[in-house]
Formats: sequence, structure tokens, C-alpha cells
Amino acid sequence: MEDALSARLCPVLILIVYLYKEFLNVNKNNLKDPDRDYLFLSKGHDVPALYGTFAEIGFIEKERLKNHLKTNDFIYWHPNRNIPGIEFHSGSLGHLLSVATGVAIDCKLRKQNNKIVVILGDGELDEGSVWEAALVAGAKKLDNLIAVVDRNHFQANIETEKLIPLNPISDKFEAFGWKTKSCDGHSFEELEKAFSEFPIETGKPNLIIAETRRGKGLPSIEARADRWFANFTNDEVEMLLKELHGGKITELTSETIVAR
Repeated sequence: MEDALSARLCPVLILIVYLYKEFLNVNKNNLKDPDRDYLFLSKGHDVPALYGTFAEIGFIEKERLKNHLKTNDFIYWHPNRNIPGIEFHSGSLGHLLSVATGVAIDCKLRKQNNKIVVILGDGELDEGSVWEAALVAGAKKLDNLIAVVDRNHFQANIETEKLIPLNPISDKFEAFGWKTKSCDGHSFEELEKAFSEFPIETGKPNLIIAETRRGKGLPSIEARADRWFANFTNDEVEMLLKELHGGKITELTSETIVAR
């Protein structure tokens, strides 16, 4: 039950859990095997979801999660290659689709059957390097590459369509030679359908647009621009946990971040 509730709150968590449980050929015993599959978390600020998954599948010890953001460990704010299972550092948004594209080209040259998955934020699509990589991937016909966009419609504390409109995302990628699908990013069943056909079309890189809502399952903060990053009081944390289990909506009084 706790896992299901957490997945409602953090859509990237449900995506990562699905990928490691059902889709990717990678485990604690083949992390150095060149035939393994690859996952790159380009929206690196979601790394707590990755750390939590790693602890559950045995990449790292669960006790180590207590070191998150401390200076005595590598459990940083963004992915760090000193953690088993992290394929590449990320933090500066926009560069891991390029890295994943390079890995996909290498696997093609070696005639290997690896799957290469990279998770992007929708606001991250403002970076020009994303589109440079998308152009190359289409030209190289990298059907072993899957980009997943977490389409929560926010970039930090402003809606993407109010900052730099992204739609139509699918049409833009298809113009670059990709094949695309959309799904409900909060649903295991929808993710299963989206990933069941791989590649979506032979000779084309794959894009899956996972439609999500920030704070899903918590009405008091769901899709609120002023609650994208906040310091909650201990009492508010307790109330939010109860709200996640179906309790009354939390009346938040802690400091908020004003939307631009």
C-alpha cells in the first residue's frame, strides 16, 4: 500500500519501478556487463526515486538512504556515478539525451541488442542540446533508444506553456524522425501498453510522453506552482501523510514559493 501511494505522489517513481521490474535487462549482478540495458535519469533532481528503487532491488543498502544530501556519501541531489547503477552524472539539464544517443550508436556499431532509456523533464525540452541529440538520433535510426518525457506541464514554478510553449511535442519529435506514443504516467497498465511494442517502428528512435500531475494524490499541493519546492513543518508532514491515505486536505501555513 505504501508503495502504491508513493507512486501516486511521484510519477517518476512509478516509471522507474516499472522499468526495472518489467522492461530493463539490468540487475545487481550485471552492472558491468556490456550487454545490459541502460537507464539515464536526465531530470536528475528526481534522483531520490532512483535511490529508493536501487535500495529495493539491492544496488545499494537501504540504510544508506539516510545519507541523502550529507557530505559523507555520494547520495547527492543529482545522480553520481559512484553509486552502483548510475550510468552517468546529471544535474545540468539537457545533456543526457546526447549521452544516451552516443551509447545507442555504440551498441548499434557493436551489433548488440541493448535497450537505452533516458528520462527527460518537459521543461528540460527548452534546452537546445536536447533537439541536437534528437536530430542525430533520428538521422542514425536509433530504434534501440527510448526517450521518456515526464509531461507534468510545469518548469520549476511556472507552467511550461506560459514560459516557452512546448506543444505539440509529438509532432516536433516525429519531424525529427522519431516515433511517439503517449500514456498515463501514473498507471502501470498504461506504461505496460506504451512499452509493450519496442521499437514502436523499426528504424526510428522511440518517444513516450508520460502525462503526469505534480503531487498526484495530495489535493493540498497537487499541480500548485507555489508548492513545487517547499519546507513543510513537522505537523504539516504528518497531516500530508494522512492526506495521502485519504484524510482531510491539509491547511498549509508554512513558507511558500511565489510563482513567477
